[in-house]
Amino acid sequence: AEGGSRNVHLRGFAIEGDVRERIDTDQVNAIGGAMSDSTIDGLHLHRTKVGLWFDGPMANVKVTNNVITDQIADALNLHTGVTDSLVHDNFVRNTGDDGLAMWSDTTADARNTFSRNTVQSPTLANGIAIYGGEDNTVSGNLVADPVREGSGLHAGSRFGAEPFTGTLRFTGNTTVRAGTLDLNWKIGLGAIWFYALDRSIDADVRVTGDHYLDSTHNAIMLVSEYGVKDRVAVPAVHFKDVRVDGTGNSVLSARVKGSATFENVDARNVGAVGVNNCGSFDFPATGSEFALTDLGGNDGGWLAPWMLPNTLTCDDRPPVVAPPGPSRW
Repeated sequence: AEGGSRNVHLRGFAIEGDVRERIDTDQVNAIGGAMSDSTIDGLHLHRTKVGLWFDGPMANVKVTNNVITDQIADALNLHTGVTDSLVHDNFVRNTGDDGLAMWSDTTADARNTFSRNTVQSPTLANGIAIYGGEDNTVSGNLVADPVREGSGLHAGSRFGAEPFTGTLRFTGNTTVRAGTLDLNWKIGLGAIWFYALDRSIDADVRVTGDHYLDSTHNAIMLVSEYGVKDRVAVPAVHFKDVRVDGTGNSVLSARVKGSATFENVDARNVGAVGVNNCGSFDFPATGSEFALTDLGGNDGGWLAPWMLPNTLTCDDRPPVVAPPGPSRW
C-alpha cells in the first residue's frame, strides 16, 4: 500500500522456511514491509532469509516476545526511516548477519529502542548494530558468542548510512565472549566497537552501565579504516559505570582520531596494557591522535595516570592472554 500499512497485528504463530542461500534481491523474509502503529508478538520464525525486515518510512511498531533462529541474514532490520519503535524481549540465535540492526539508509531511523533482547551466536557480523540515525537506544540486552567479522555491540558509519545525530545510548547491556578476531583485518575487536568509515561518528554517544564479560580480545574498540583515517574521527564517546571482567587484550583499543571520557569504569583480569592507544597511526611526537579523559572512579589500574591524555601505547597485534572466568564483583 502507498505509504505502508497501519494497525497490523500479528500474534502467536510460526513461519518455517527452507531458505538455503542468500540472494539479497529475493524477498524471502518471514515478515516484511512497512506497518505503522502495529504489533508483532509471540512468533516463531525459522530458516528464512531475514526474520523481520522493515522498509520505512514507518512509525510506532512494537516487536515483542518473538523467537527468531537460523536466519541466512539478519534476525531483524529497521531499514530506512523507522521511527518511535520498540524491539523488546526477543530471542535470537544463529544468524548469518547482524542479529538486530537499525540501518539509516537514505532516511534516518529515529527514537527507536532495542531492549531486553537475547542475541546468541551470530555467525557473521554483530549481535546488535546501529548504522546511523538520531536518538536511538540499546538497553538491557544480552549478547553472547559472536563468531566473525563483527562482535557484540556495534555502531558504524557504514553502508551509506545517514549520520549519527542527537544522542546514541548503550545502557545496561551485557556481552559474553565477544571482542572477536576480525579475520580480514587480523586484529581483535571490542565487545562494543565503533567504526568510522563513511564519515565521523560525532554524535553524543553515551555508554552507561554495560558489562563486558570474558572478552576474547578487547572490551572497547574505536577504529577507522586506514584509507580514511585522516578525515574521520570518533570525538565524543562517554563511558560511565561500566564493568569489564576479563579481556584477552585491553580494556580499550583506540585506532582512530578522537576522544572519550571514562567515569567509574572498573576492570579486572586484563590480559594486556589497559589502553592500547594507536590513534590514527601517524605517531606524532605530541602523542596519539586519540585522547582520554579520566573523570574518576576508574578502578583496577587499567587507566594509569601516565597514559593520559594521549600516550602512545600502540601494539598492533598483541598476543591473547586467556582470562579466568567472570565472577561476582
